[in-house]
Amino acid sequence: MHTFFRDFRYAARQLSKSPAFSITVILTLALGIGATTAIFSLVEAILLSPLPFARPDRLVMLGEHIGTSPHTAVTARDIDVYSRSTSAFSSLGGFATFSYELSGGEVAEQVDAGRFNASVFTTLGVPPILGRVFTSEEEKAHQSFAVISDRLWQNRFHRDPQVLGTSIVLDRKTYSIIGVMPRGFSFPLERGSAHPIQLWLPLSLTPDQLSEREAGNFRYQMIARLKDDVSLRQAAEDAGRVSRQIMQNYPPTMSAIHIRGDVTPLRDFFMADMRPVLRTLFLAVSAVLLVACVNVAGLLLVRAIRRRRDYAVRLALGARSRAIFRESISEGILLSAAGAALGLALVAAAMRVAPHFLPDSLPRVDAISINPAVAAFAIFLALLTGTLCSLAPAFAAVRTNLTDSLKDGARTSSGTAGHTWLRSALVVVEIALALVLLNTSAAFIRSYRNMVAIDPGFRPDHLLVAGYQLPLLHYPTEDAANAFTHLALQNLGAAPGVSAVAVSSILPGSGLIGGATYTVESEPENQWKLKFAMFTITDGDYFQAMRIPLLDGRAFTPDDRSGTPGVIIVNQTMAKHCWPGRRAIGQRVHVGNPKKGLPWATVVGVVADTRVGSRDEPTTDQWYFPARQPETLYGSDYTGLLSGPASGFFIVRSVFPPEQMVKTLRSTIAAIDPLLALEQVRSMNDVLAHTEAPRRFNTDLVSGFAAGALLLAVTGIYAVVAFSVSLRTQEIAIRLALGAQRNSIARLVLTSGAKLGLIGCALGLAGSLVASRLVSSFLFEVSPTDPFLYLPGVVLMMLMVFLASALPAARAASANPIASLRAI
Repeated sequence: MHTFFRDFRYAARQLSKSPAFSITVILTLALGIGATTAIFSLVEAILLSPLPFARPDRLVMLGEHIGTSPHTAVTARDIDVYSRSTSAFSSLGGFATFSYELSGGEVAEQVDAGRFNASVFTTLGVPPILGRVFTSEEEKAHQSFAVISDRLWQNRFHRDPQVLGTSIVLDRKTYSIIGVMPRGFSFPLERGSAHPIQLWLPLSLTPDQLSEREAGNFRYQMIARLKDDVSLRQAAEDAGRVSRQIMQNYPPTMSAIHIRGDVTPLRDFFMADMRPVLRTLFLAVSAVLLVACVNVAGLLLVRAIRRRRDYAVRLALGARSRAIFRESISEGILLSAAGAALGLALVAAAMRVAPHFLPDSLPRVDAISINPAVAAFAIFLALLTGTLCSLAPAFAAVRTNLTDSLKDGARTSSGTAGHTWLRSALVVVEIALALVLLNTSAAFIRSYRNMVAIDPGFRPDHLLVAGYQLPLLHYPTEDAANAFTHLALQNLGAAPGVSAVAVSSILPGSGLIGGATYTVESEPENQWKLKFAMFTITDGDYFQAMRIPLLDGRAFTPDDRSGTPGVIIVNQTMAKHCWPGRRAIGQRVHVGNPKKGLPWATVVGVVADTRVGSRDEPTTDQWYFPARQPETLYGSDYTGLLSGPASGFFIVRSVFPPEQMVKTLRSTIAAIDPLLALEQVRSMNDVLAHTEAPRRFNTDLVSGFAAGALLLAVTGIYAVVAFSVSLRTQEIAIRLALGAQRNSIARLVLTSGAKLGLIGCALGLAGSLVASRLVSSFLFEVSPTDPFLYLPGVVLMMLMVFLASALPAARAASANPIASLRAI
């Protein structure tokens, strides 16, 4: 142990004599270790750390695949059937997420809440920190109880310990708070921090939600806990058996729907999409760390060669080789430890602002922190990088040739061939790795540009949107909701600067979807087959406000109301899909199974395709309904009573920038309903930016890694070339004394750097082909074999090699041969 501390003290003294060198190495390692630790903190929080539930490995999501759809959901009716008929689970329950107007404060706000079966809390196995959760009896009795999150307890009640029994007003209905869940508890697992689950209410399904009319409403989900002796495969078989029983009891209106019960581990269900993304980012940042290590190894090797006379003297005086080896390793570990400490400090600072920049598609953002696992990873990286970076210089130190190193001219010799080869190899590796990252970054950038260049099908400029939800207690009927919407559209349309205004159930480009099955009348009845399309319910001048081109027919008019023949408008893709080679106008469509008692709706218009989500997603069949014709969706016997809150989005197009219309929109709606909360009032460009954030995040992060790797590579090239020039001082002086031209000396140095650059680029191109194929699933309309994809990276890298070699070349060409020869 004494020897250990002595080596580190000696290494610290030696490094203190070269502060510029030490600072350069520490900063280099801080960049590599800090970036790697930051990405590992994401991986650890999202993929590695246990979910905040009891025995999370036994938790599964229970659901039904509808046809070939990969999404799993269940109906309200199915929740009871699975609860009674399955045998593979010790507990299970259904849930759904709803948005509520939270009033009672200075201003009303929209909050997301989970509606749970009481058994969901039992299944998750997390007790409240205050009070209790509701029981199954209370749920069935439709008790107005609420369990709130720690976040809501803090923000609205300031952690008042007397919060139990306090009233909270949701959608203008009073609920009594009976419990507070612990900090960090969130279910369903939230994505990002934009829409956290704030509270939980009893599911309390109503007779209307359990009616045959809602039998095809797959908007609920189920979570279950496997019994200890049941495997995932056995649970899937059990769920499949029950799903077949459910299909046998389907009403005739659902006879064409085929479902398949299945189970998915809870972590996979919520986080499977993130694995490829995080894996790619971790590989990219690992490449940056490797470049940093190679860079540091090169710098340490240069330092070892410069100190070979010192090593030779010590060896000649009887010092042992292993002592010098240990000291070299100690220097590397000290430098990497300092780099890791600085890197961790940078990561800690970054984590304070990271939630504001991370995309909302990332789940469990709040769990990202420098916990013991992340700190241990950083320490491991410090030891690993310090040791690896020191191996080459350590071996160079102990293999010092005493005779050559102690000669008078040793300090100007070029070093052994082995040292020269090793220095060159390190530079080549740096160039190759940096080029791989540069080319990967170029692929991501081109992919992102290809995406944003696609026409979304509408004009997002000068467009302000805002979400809303009408409280069912005050707007219980279709007429009441329509009266509010009509007055809001009328008042907004009369506002100065407004050119068009509308309301829709879904925003294009937002990633939010609403879909339904349908049947085409033109097909023979014995060949009727259910198709699926996204649908949007509209009111007002929707197509004019969104600037969606009308390709054929007409738009909706005020005459398209209840009591008149049902009409729809379809997009171009649906028209081609359903009526190839024919005109869609005049064709008739039926929502769902024709055996369902709904009227046929006539196609009156065809509009251009719009992107439902991100612009890199393929277009799908899409249709539009007028909000004033609910019979198309619900049938002629529809009573007009709403089974759920009416909601949608206000869409305002004006001649002014959207930001200038926010006050007008809020004041206009407040004049109609002062308590109504508007959610996410923002421009349509912001909506698109939010949808495209994950791809932009990946692109920016990989580009940042590539820029860091390029900077490190240029530093390494410059250091090695400059050192090589300094070692060849005697040779250069003799050449100049014998009449060599200065430009030929500069060309000699530049050629030396160019050779290393060309070899590194050749290896980097090969690596880029492999890397591009690995990330091909993240690329949009980008071919991994496109030569023009790699050409800019090669040109940039060779330019950087030239610039890194130019200063040493200029220094060599301007050398004074007489002064150089005298110094020998």
